[in-house]
Amino acid sequence: MNEDIKLLKVSTKSKPNSVAGAIAGMIRSNSRVKIQTIGAGALNQAVKGIAIARGFIAPTGQELVCTPYFKDIEVNGETKTAIVLNIESR
Repeated sequence: MNEDIKLLKVSTKSKPNSVAGAIAGMIRSNSRVKIQTIGAGALNQAVKGIAIARGFIAPTGQELVCTPYFKDIEVNGETKTAIVLNIESR
């Protein structure tokens, strides 16, 4: 996987409109972005952000495609399972 892809960490407290703006900006400059979430609340905010970003990107004729996968990460010395969403424009 390309390591030049920007990683956006989304939490339960992330605002969907802010997430959407970040996604749209990264998609416009890179055409891809990874979103890392831990927990249902964070995943919920990320998915809302993707839905909003889709509305920002759609007028350009591009479509956002999301591929989710699990990844074990270490947080404060503890292993947690994150869901990473790989977002690309097509």
